[in-house]
Amino acid sequence: MTDQRPSRDSRDRRDSIVGPDDEGSVYDVSAPTPPAGISLGGKARTGPDDHPDHDEGSFRRPALTDGDLDLDAAAPPELVELAALLGVAAEVKDWQGVTQPVSTRTLCGVLESLDMPVRTGRHVRAALEEVQRRPWQKMLPDVTVVRQGDKAVVPVHIDAELPLHRLEVRLETEDGTMLTLPLAAEQPLEPRSTFDGHTVRRVNYMVLGDIPLGYHTIWARYQPQARYPGSENPTSAAAEAFSTYIVTPRTIDLPQSVADDRAWGFMTQLYSVRSSRSWGLGDLADLAELTGWSARSGGADFVLVNPLHAAEPVTPMTPSPYLPSTRRFFNPIYLRVEDIPEVGYLPSTERAILEWQAEAMRALNTDPGELDRDAVWEAKSAALQTVFEFPRSRERQAAFEAFCVREGQGLEDFATWCTLAERYGLPAADWPEHFLDPRSAAVKQLREELTDRVEFHMWLQWCLDQQLAAVSAVARDSGMSVGVVHDLAVGVHPDGADAWALSDVLAMGVTAGAPPDAFNQQGQDWSQPPWRPDRLAELAYAPYRDMLRTLLRHAGALRIDHIIGLFRFWWVPVGNSPADGTYVRYDHEAMIGVLALEAQRAGCFVIGEDLGNVEASAREYLAERGILGTSILWFERDYEGDGKPLPPESWRELCLATVTTHDLPPTAGYLAGEHIELRERLGLLTRPYEQEAAIDAAERQAVLDQLTKLALLKVGPTERDKVEALHVFLTQTPAKLIGVQLADAVGDRRTINQPGTNDEYPNWRVPLADGVGQPVLLEDLMDSARVTSLVRTVDARLHPDDWVEPE
Repeated sequence: MTDQRPSRDSRDRRDSIVGPDDEGSVYDVSAPTPPAGISLGGKARTGPDDHPDHDEGSFRRPALTDGDLDLDAAAPPELVELAALLGVAAEVKDWQGVTQPVSTRTLCGVLESLDMPVRTGRHVRAALEEVQRRPWQKMLPDVTVVRQGDKAVVPVHIDAELPLHRLEVRLETEDGTMLTLPLAAEQPLEPRSTFDGHTVRRVNYMVLGDIPLGYHTIWARYQPQARYPGSENPTSAAAEAFSTYIVTPRTIDLPQSVADDRAWGFMTQLYSVRSSRSWGLGDLADLAELTGWSARSGGADFVLVNPLHAAEPVTPMTPSPYLPSTRRFFNPIYLRVEDIPEVGYLPSTERAILEWQAEAMRALNTDPGELDRDAVWEAKSAALQTVFEFPRSRERQAAFEAFCVREGQGLEDFATWCTLAERYGLPAADWPEHFLDPRSAAVKQLREELTDRVEFHMWLQWCLDQQLAAVSAVARDSGMSVGVVHDLAVGVHPDGADAWALSDVLAMGVTAGAPPDAFNQQGQDWSQPPWRPDRLAELAYAPYRDMLRTLLRHAGALRIDHIIGLFRFWWVPVGNSPADGTYVRYDHEAMIGVLALEAQRAGCFVIGEDLGNVEASAREYLAERGILGTSILWFERDYEGDGKPLPPESWRELCLATVTTHDLPPTAGYLAGEHIELRERLGLLTRPYEQEAAIDAAERQAVLDQLTKLALLKVGPTERDKVEALHVFLTQTPAKLIGVQLADAVGDRRTINQPGTNDEYPNWRVPLADGVGQPVLLEDLMDSARVTSLVRTVDARLHPDDWVEPE
């Protein structure tokens, strides 16, 4: 069978200049969420009748029959109603502002990925009835999410004949405190529902606003001999149900030093930042050194790195950090082998072999060509296996075991998938069928047979946890107010560890993407399975919580790619074109509430990548919850006015402000128009080269003219003068955070990632280099007059009262 995994840069193609949020379709993120759980807080939401996605009169729809649906015809009203109940849009506005119906074929594909068989009218009616009665069949909702200080009404469903005095409803907090919940003053207007000849009553209970932050449990119980919904024996023993009650912070607080002042830091692709001790790729030891140096010498308060999520444990490895195997666990290719304590106790023979392996990889550090992840991983994994086999001290073994207990089933599943990938290769579709279910007896038996290999992959994650903690300690000890900012990718590889272990929480019959827009008129397919909002609610957001908890543990802040995906996502059924998809709504109050709770507990704040066509209501909501946005200098223009670059005073305050992104060349190359030349060579331009180059040059010149007007650019400036002036401009905005691309600091010109390409360009494989393409090692960086000048200029402009000229 041929390899059916997506091309290695299918995620890269979505990461276009305009970003994934520049979809043309407008979808109201304030509309109600599907009734999988309860979320309270924030501004009032519009009702279904206020939203065009639920306006069944917009299009003539055929009557529903019992037979097969016509997939090429308009969707019948019952299918539209079913979609609305599940948060699936039946109509969307295209990028030209015209409301378009979503095809029956697309609605069926999306609904079937939510386990709704809908290919016949009979199926649609049955599914609609099931969804409508689903809440009544549960004694308690799966989850309730509220903001701290808010009251909540929790519905309880009981047999209609049950006297209320036999029902007891309590809330148990995380610390074990038990509270009896009172009946709410307001009860449902329609408190009864009958199905299968059984009448169920809805009773509302009140939770007051004095519940502390955390994950609590609501417990409902009534006495024996009572009937209850869903029981096979209506007169069985006492019935009880449990539900999760999550109290979240109203807002995510910034560190006091950032709230009262402003901060700057470096942004970089860690793998590209090599030192003389690296194994051919930048690693966590390099990150620690960069962090400490930038804080001590330049006053930096953070270093933002690319996603460090784990890739495949076998070659060829996917180079894109935005198409990981898992988003919960980290990539062991970033380990510095020599920093693992057991290395110091290896016998001389093994130590000599390890040093020989390291020297072979260090020879790659001065190679200006493409980074070779496969070679690095093959050498590094062999060395790590040697270290793993050496006995650990009693204390370290106990620490490893405690780590495994803390990470639980998720870590064991990830390590098992890695073991299966090593034994059977990828794609997983080629594995024996009994290994496709992570809970199968065959997987359990294999885990027992290959215990050492499973333990090896768990040990790698423990080593990563320790080295990440060490980096965090360096940041803290060096005086950084923020520290390392980690990056959360938008999704995972459809053939990776998360897709295997979380197949019941991810929608496997669809892929995430973006609808057509002015820049991508065919739409975008990112080949990544999205979260299922219904399953997240049923599991009280535990998989999402666990992912966040791991990422935040050693972070000062978290950047979230495509943060609008916490509100809605464009789902494309497998086999459809990217344009033939629709939006699926998520409970953003719950998603962002859990994010806020985990961030506060980790002492972190959050930066959302909100570029492009993100609804104003979403930006307002994110700011209300304390989540910073992202502003790129080249894109900040008065689009509602004259289209000119925004003056610095018009920029927003709650954002990370940067000159450029990883989808454009570093600033030196961008100023020279090299991105236009590259796109011309690769055949990516949609307009004649001369026209494209002229338009782009005019836009760049408008920015430079603004710098001149502000007296930031002298007459006859050099390229280096322009780069510095652009960064000084950022310091004149009110932005809380200023990001300096490390590639800009050294004068690099080569594009990190070229959207729209696969093997035509070495995306995510370009090492840090100077203006003529010669590698810049970490040691060179620290001695660079160009770097020193830029960072001192930025720091002095940002903190003029605190800045002292270094000796």
